[in-house]
Amino acid sequence: MKLAVTGKGGVGKTTTSSLLARVFASEGKKVIAIDANPDANLATALGISADEAQRITPIAELKDLIQERTGVKAGSIGAFFKVNPKVDDIPERFSIEKDGIKLLVMGTVKQGGGGCLCPEGALLRSLLSHLVLNRSEVVIMDMDAGVENLGRGTAKAVDAFIIVVEPGQRSFQTAWAIRDLAKDLGIEKCYIVGSKTRDDGDRQFIVDNLSDFEVLGFVNYHPEVTEADRLGKSVFETAPAAVADVKEIKSKLEQIARKR
Repeated sequence: MKLAVTGKGGVGKTTTSSLLARVFASEGKKVIAIDANPDANLATALGISADEAQRITPIAELKDLIQERTGVKAGSIGAFFKVNPKVDDIPERFSIEKDGIKLLVMGTVKQGGGGCLCPEGALLRSLLSHLVLNRSEVVIMDMDAGVENLGRGTAKAVDAFIIVVEPGQRSFQTAWAIRDLAKDLGIEKCYIVGSKTRDDGDRQFIVDNLSDFEVLGFVNYHPEVTEADRLGKSVFETAPAAVADVKEIKSKLEQIARKR
């Protein structure tokens, strides 16, 4: 299963992504978790120590690798470079492994325009395409609210675009905007996961306001999630109620996949 998790900043995308990765891995699945969020903190959510996480160099900042694979230096604009560089060895060489999950931190393209025609952008897009189209592992992408790093073919191969929302209008507006971006890539079906919901009223508020989406479930507010973040620990190990929430969401995803 290939999943892209997106949404407005601060809604709980990384918590949801980390829990999905850990739940799949706990069942014996091989998982690749991709931190494609500019505010990269998936490592600590997965239980990787802060010191170890700080030593991870994002793929977009590996200047020697970018030059080796594309033929030009990172940051070059207007130069001729390989738009489909070799990437199949990158997951093994540059991932960090934790509890059966390979983590890849993508990094961001620093020039204006995240989808710019630059060598580092070409490498990131080729790597995402390879991971989604050619790998047999479960792939979970923790993304920002944009989808420009996904090419059309890559996006169509993603099993589910999961938009995480909290009960608030700004979060809903971002969900509609993401759906419009996804449609530009040929994606017709996006799903909602409600986050930080405290009661039935919060959950119904999301369902009522996003009635044109299918809601997969809810990762409810649990104080253990906040405590895990404060202590730099894995939510999977400290918030069993949140794990149970995500197991229900995973079951719903598998039901949808079986119907296809």
